[in-house]
Amino acid sequence: MDNLKLKIENYWNNKNIWIIDKNIKNSVIKVIENIEKGLIRVCELSDNKWIVNEWIKKAIIMYFSIQKMNKIELGPLEFYDKIPIKNKFKEKGIRVVPHAIARYGSYISPGVVLMPSYVNIGAYIGKETMIDTWATIGSCAQIGERVHISGGVGIGGVLEPLQSYPVIIEDDVFIGSRCILVEGVIIKKGAVLGSNVVITSSTKIFDVTNENSTEIKGFIPKYSVVIPGSYPKKFPAGTYYVPCALIIGKRKESTNKKTSLNHALRTHNLSI
Repeated sequence: MDNLKLKIENYWNNKNIWIIDKNIKNSVIKVIENIEKGLIRVCELSDNKWIVNEWIKKAIIMYFSIQKMNKIELGPLEFYDKIPIKNKFKEKGIRVVPHAIARYGSYISPGVVLMPSYVNIGAYIGKETMIDTWATIGSCAQIGERVHISGGVGIGGVLEPLQSYPVIIEDDVFIGSRCILVEGVIIKKGAVLGSNVVITSSTKIFDVTNENSTEIKGFIPKYSVVIPGSYPKKFPAGTYYVPCALIIGKRKESTNKKTSLNHALRTHNLSI
């Protein structure tokens, strides 16, 4: 992998020869194959900190450049694109309900269920995760194990800037229906988001579980229970209410994951 990384880094600044140099093409294709097999991933957790592998992002961008447009036929369906569609789900132990689509160069672990949904290149989905109906997983988004992504959820992806995080969702997270998570936000282990929570890098997140609220941005702490909210903000035309996210409680880390999830949903009367 170190040798492959070195090649991509060396080739990155020679954009004028990406299409014509076979060595470059072979190296880029090898990187995408390794992503497809789960041997490498765009982001990795190291010492409790997420690290972005920029060289893998570079390879994905190069892949778009070297690939030619092709007609893709699936029975009566026809597509016209540069990136092939993922296949051989039975052999990989993945349940895929029509019309779920996953692009080649995404990694989907055994035990995952894809309802009619979309998974983009560079994404990683951990074991026993559910991607529910009309949910979208953006390019390079990282989804952990035993995660439930409910219907209509939008998970943003980030290819560029190269150093930026994609959206990262850690293990045992529940994302309620119609949530939108973009701009590299991180949802920590065991968190529960109720329906319609929208979080961007600039969204204010208020922890209101104590007498005095605290404000954070860009991430949801472990085992937090979150609902959508709003706060007043002054503009030249007057005071208006702006969306935010409210941390209203915690899941119990000590109890069974399924039990703690059900308890959190009941206790806080979350719509999901």
